[in-house]
Amino acid sequence: MTKMKFHHADTISLHLRLTIAVALTVCACHVAAMSRPPVQKPTTGQSKLEPEAMLIKALIEIRDNQLDVALAQVEKVVQSYPNFRLAQLIKGDLLLARSRPLHGIGEAPNAPRERIDDLRDEARVRLARFQFERPADRVPRYLLQLNPEQTHALIVDTRQSRLYVFKNHNGVPKYVTDYYISSGKNGTDKTKNGDRKTPLGIYHVTDNLPRKKLSDLYGNGAFPISYPNELDRREGRNGNGIWLHGTPSDTYSRPPRASDGCVVLTNQDLDVISKDLRIGVTPVIITDGIDWVKPEALNTLRKDLLKNVEIWRRDWEGRDIGNYLKHYAPGFSSGSQDLAAWSRQKRHVNSATSRIAVSIKRTSIFLYPGRDDLAVVTFDQDYSSSNLSNRMKKRQYWINANGSWRILYEGAA
Repeated sequence: MTKMKFHHADTISLHLRLTIAVALTVCACHVAAMSRPPVQKPTTGQSKLEPEAMLIKALIEIRDNQLDVALAQVEKVVQSYPNFRLAQLIKGDLLLARSRPLHGIGEAPNAPRERIDDLRDEARVRLARFQFERPADRVPRYLLQLNPEQTHALIVDTRQSRLYVFKNHNGVPKYVTDYYISSGKNGTDKTKNGDRKTPLGIYHVTDNLPRKKLSDLYGNGAFPISYPNELDRREGRNGNGIWLHGTPSDTYSRPPRASDGCVVLTNQDLDVISKDLRIGVTPVIITDGIDWVKPEALNTLRKDLLKNVEIWRRDWEGRDIGNYLKHYAPGFSSGSQDLAAWSRQKRHVNSATSRIAVSIKRTSIFLYPGRDDLAVVTFDQDYSSSNLSNRMKKRQYWINANGSWRILYEGAA
């Protein structure tokens, strides 16, 4: 039997190549300062990117007018991952192209436009991952210092629909891998319950919910995170139920904007990262576009914050109440206490004791996404005085006003 050839191949390839070329150029505009290497056909040796890399290779083959090769490539993806809807769509396009010319991705007759648009968006952001590679010599500026217990940190870039995993190497973050993710239907910067937005900020994993306790919507499991955090509550943001979770059993991946605010991974990817998540320990930083910097660029800021924390500790331990209170910003709060109430309490406690000893261990420092002037410092605190002893995990938000770091919030972590 003679193999059926693609119909009007030059016209088909032109339209499809233009579509993919657009997809390859419309993403990641915020990294204009970074170098832009040409798109390379990704290798499939890394299991973390296997289905995605195979699909990208097929799309690039289409761009390069290698339609038979592209079909063979996408067939492999579909055989291994039959619920990968984007791969099924590309396969359908290539088969349809054998009978008539196509003018873009997803031209099957009577296809629901909204679902096709979602899959086009998924193709676009997946292609962008391979066009704008993470700069190998840079790290997210938010990771100033990880404590020894924080073996890994997650950075979610909602703009690029990627989740990056970093490993703690003596307090310095080292890139491990990254994954495609879905986020809120209505975008980011969550403010209230039901707005279907993904929050932006610094959070931590708070629980591990196994599959058997969940509906199929959440796939292989879920990891709730600590939204709303202390800053969210201070600024009036509310809502709950923001999780990292998987996909339904009949779905490989969801479109880039498809959740009610959660961060959604494929079940395979969730299974991999779940091994590195620790309840109450692993940070999850969600941002709308990552600011990549060279690691040495963080040294000055990290040292400055550590110095301020140490001076605060010494002033408290030395019972120098005047200098101690100077470390707190005018807008400070701790629970229901404002700065005035906090000052009265600390003066009273100071006058009732003859000695104070304070030690700090396992300090982590994160710069708040979207805020150059706000840092979150968390540490284990051991306090003792002539009439009281306690140990606690403490969290402080330090704000920089006119070049001076002061504490905006303080409380138990």
